[in-house]
Amino acid sequence: NKPYLKQIAKFKKPIIMSTGMASLKEIKDAVNILFDSGVNKKDLTLLQCTTEYPTPMDEVNLRVINTLRETFDVSVGISDHTEGISVPIAAVALGATVIEKHLTLNKNLKGPDHRASIEPDELKLMVKGIREIERALGSGVKKPSPSEIKNKYIVRKSLVALKLINPGDLFTYDNVGSKRPGYGISPMKIDEIIGKISRKTFKKDELIDL
Repeated sequence: NKPYLKQIAKFKKPIIMSTGMASLKEIKDAVNILFDSGVNKKDLTLLQCTTEYPTPMDEVNLRVINTLRETFDVSVGISDHTEGISVPIAAVALGATVIEKHLTLNKNLKGPDHRASIEPDELKLMVKGIREIERALGSGVKKPSPSEIKNKYIVRKSLVALKLINPGDLFTYDNVGSKRPGYGISPMKIDEIIGKISRKTFKKDELIDL
């Protein structure tokens, strides 16, 4: 609706636009009208939407959230009409920053929207789930977390004697292996040990040290 989109753009307000029933080309046409009318990318949020009440799970197409973000470089979200709260929570894991969900006091009331809506108790659970996922998403930087550090040396392994090793014996794959804890030489360095001569006695399961 070109006249409508141009009028909305005049308000210079943040815009949340649902994409129900639209193809990607139609969305591009609408977005271009907004941009040509002066709307800034940072003020536009596009919502993936399937206009059916309730929406079948196999027609939600959550991955479109990624498509919209990558195609238009704007904030994204979902306008969800499924039964339950799993889809909005999953959408947040995919990067949704806006969730639109119908709320009702009773799903059994007459009308087309009530069945596809959630009741207040479900809304609380949905928000709780979303907040948990937001915390769980993290920074994307792969490194040991603070809670893992205390487990690192307990869970990781070290090079140990698999049997009695006497002074003068060669370290071999038959007498050197890896077991917990991880306070000794890392198994990643086993090739630096194999073939060397032991200078001391190592009892079975004793950490190898040089």
